[in-house]
Amino acid sequence: MSIAILVHGGVGPHDFQTEREQGMEKAVHTGYAILENGGSALDAVQAAVRVLEDDPTFNAGTGSVLNELGEVETDAALMEGATRRAGAVGALRGVGHPVELARCLLEEGRHVLLVGEGALRFAREHQFPLVEPRTLVTAAQKKHWSDHRGTVGAVAADHRGHLASATSTGGIAGKHPGRLGDTPLIGSGTYADQRLAVSCTGDGESIIRMVLAHEAACRYRERPEPAQVARESIERFGLEVPGIAGIILIDSGGRTGWAASPGTSMLHGLATPEGITVGY
Repeated sequence: MSIAILVHGGVGPHDFQTEREQGMEKAVHTGYAILENGGSALDAVQAAVRVLEDDPTFNAGTGSVLNELGEVETDAALMEGATRRAGAVGALRGVGHPVELARCLLEEGRHVLLVGEGALRFAREHQFPLVEPRTLVTAAQKKHWSDHRGTVGAVAADHRGHLASATSTGGIAGKHPGRLGDTPLIGSGTYADQRLAVSCTGDGESIIRMVLAHEAACRYRERPEPAQVARESIERFGLEVPGIAGIILIDSGGRTGWAASPGTSMLHGLATPEGITVGY
């Protein structure tokens, strides 16, 4: 089996291009180091996404876009392909690392998705660290308060050929409080099974309607070529629903694919035994 991790920073274009590329490289390095040391794909994608949640140039965790009340509400999900275990959280306020709370829910195993106050109650019961919601609002987001599709995500294959996917986002700027996008919905923005792991980004409502991540997984079963599946999935998205989208995926052999809607760019980073690349 060939280990690999592929990370995305959302479809754009975006500001702070140099800073975002540096952040992406750090995220890929962090996740790949776990794989290199024999760690699991689940640990690798969680660690990579956590790095981007700490980076204010990405729309996840600190730096997330603001809803119509000027508040940060975040969503995140993880899924492990070998066991189909999944954990997802949504409409969170005061959680700096939603991907870690999603992992906590995955490990507990009782529920797949918790949102809003129920998710915060779960966090308190498990002594998960919370922060003042205002600390997640950056000056840049408060100033711009504009549309932003910078969801972050990662997919990985480990030494055992096991797969995992993780996605985290602040959603869309100006959204109605309580809105959930595709990120925490298993099969829409995040999905993994024994064959393929997928993370999506873009216009969440349209991705939900397409169940885009699962759409890609179904295509892979018919034609197991990750690069082709990524392209065909985005092409089908463009034909059937409005908006833009990006997708990354990886199979159990460590083969990867990624694609984004025409006219957009998607920052991504890839690490394999051959090295690390960051690009669009």
